[in-house]
Amino acid sequence: MNALEASSVSRRYGEQEVLKGFSLSLAEGEFVALMGPSGSGKSTFLHIASGLIKADSGTVLVGGVDVTAMGDTAATRFRRRHVGVVFQAFNLLETANVEANIVLPAKLDHAKVDESRLDELVDKLGLSGRENRFPSELSGGERQRVAMARALFAKPEVVLADEPTGNLDTKASNAICRLLGEINRTEKSAILVVTHDPVVAASATRVAFLKDGRIAASHPTGNDPELVSRLYLETCA
Repeated sequence: MNALEASSVSRRYGEQEVLKGFSLSLAEGEFVALMGPSGSGKSTFLHIASGLIKADSGTVLVGGVDVTAMGDTAATRFRRRHVGVVFQAFNLLETANVEANIVLPAKLDHAKVDESRLDELVDKLGLSGRENRFPSELSGGERQRVAMARALFAKPEVVLADEPTGNLDTKASNAICRLLGEINRTEKSAILVVTHDPVVAASATRVAFLKDGRIAASHPTGNDPELVSRLYLETCA
C-alpha cells in the first residue's frame, strides 16, 4: 500500500481549472519533491491532500484512507493524527513557547503528551535549550524547525511541506534541506515537498513536475540541483 495515492484529482477556481486529472503516488517512506510554474496548483494539491480544501473530483488516499471523502471535522482529526503539515509561514502560536507548539496536536486531541517523543524531536531538530522560548525570540530557521517538530510529533504516515524554505535565507534553507533528508531516513515518514528551488528538490530522491494541471514527468534527482534544474526546464519551460 502506498503512503499517498492521488487519482484523477481536479480542482477549479471560478473559470480556471488548476488541477486536471492530477495523479501521483508516494511509496511508504519515499521522499518526493513537486515542482511546477507559479500558479500551477502545487499548493492546491497539498491542501487537498491534507484535507484543508476539497477536490472537485478524484480521490486522495493517505495510508489507504480517502481524505477527499471526509467532512471538515473528520479531516481535521485525521490530519492531526496521520498527516504532518509544514507551511512556508510556519503557522506557530505566537503566545505559546517552543514546547507547547510542538505538542499542540496532542493537546488538541486531548491526548496524553508523550514526553519522550518531545525530548527526541527537540534533540533531533536542534532545539535543545530553546524549549521555553517564544516564536518571536527565534530565527526563521528555528521557527521552521519547531514547525517540523510539530508536524512529526504524532509520527504521521505522510509529511506535506509547502515551500518550507520560502521565508529563509540560504544558510537556513540548506539546513532545512539536510533535516528533511535526515527525517526521511530516521522517521520513515513519506515526505512530499512543494518547492520552486532545485536545491530543495534535490534533497528528495524523486522529483515530479506539474504542468497544465497534471504530472508531466517524474525523475530520480540524484541529489543533484543542476540535474533538477535541467529537467525542470526541459519539462516545464
